[in-house]
Amino acid sequence: MALVALQALGADVAVARDAVPGEVRSVEIQARPIPHFQASKPDQRRFGRLEYRGGLALTSSDPDFGGWSGLAIEPDGRQMLAVSDTGAWLSAEIVYRDGVPIGLSKALMGPVRALKGRRLNKKRDLDAESMTSYSGDLTHGVVLIGFERNHRIGLFPIENRALKPPIKYLKLPSEARRMRANSGFEALAVLRGGPFKGGILAFSERYPDPTGRHTGWIWVKNTPHRISLADHGGFNITDAASLPDGTLFLLERRFRWTEGVKMRLRRIVADAVRPGAMLDGEILLEADLSRQIDNMEGLAVHRGADGGAVLTVVSDNNFNTFLQRNLLLQFVLPDDRRAAKVR
Repeated sequence: MALVALQALGADVAVARDAVPGEVRSVEIQARPIPHFQASKPDQRRFGRLEYRGGLALTSSDPDFGGWSGLAIEPDGRQMLAVSDTGAWLSAEIVYRDGVPIGLSKALMGPVRALKGRRLNKKRDLDAESMTSYSGDLTHGVVLIGFERNHRIGLFPIENRALKPPIKYLKLPSEARRMRANSGFEALAVLRGGPFKGGILAFSERYPDPTGRHTGWIWVKNTPHRISLADHGGFNITDAASLPDGTLFLLERRFRWTEGVKMRLRRIVADAVRPGAMLDGEILLEADLSRQIDNMEGLAVHRGADGGAVLTVVSDNNFNTFLQRNLLLQFVLPDDRRAAKVR
């Protein structure tokens, strides 16, 4: 368990890192394929309700590369944008072969800025933990980015794939100010369909209500309304993503000294997501360190060529390159593929 203990302590590496991300530049990224989600069972493709599509272990010589905590992907699954908890952004194109990710190309990196282009120099201001596309696309559009420590959610325009300073920040519920410094807006999604299409959804990593449920909010017409989620097994929420029909997916993580790190993916039907709701949802996958996981923090979803949902998750390596990895993993939801053909 010494390795696991050091992995947990690696979370402090990003907190203590003093470097501020450099200016916008091209970067080279090396990608090592991960053909099997469980190395001891190379023929197994089905895990829980999901099929493993493929994955990559990502490295770069750029000192700002790592800590990826928020993720957005274009509807065709190719263009991606990620943000790190040390205030950097990464724009890249996912390269596929026969539907399997094999690398990243055309990569750009740069710093997340404050209003009017000011530099962010303090860890409490740099800690970006979640991101979702808001309008347009990832070449010319607007994304939402959620931060913890200095809790806020901002609207950031994109020009020529480069992230620009924020336009403004959302009005937050007063109770959000009571979130713990290191347990802020870890999950962020725009509802793409359902009764509250266009609504913004955010969850704290861990902010239990009096009944022990996770706390979140849904913004309807710029006004935040409380929403909650059942806590099964003490997992923390690390991200959220929505399909065009409003189906919501949640990424969760748990660490225990006795078992190491686990990840979990949940699905919630669109009609259940509304102000005041107490959500639960179906567990699609739960995985531990016997599978190819790390500190999984970012989630995006798009539809594949056959119409089925493709879930992409990325990990925050805490800049601990000796013990942890930056992973990009993809899974397919087979039953959604069949449902998409019926629609």
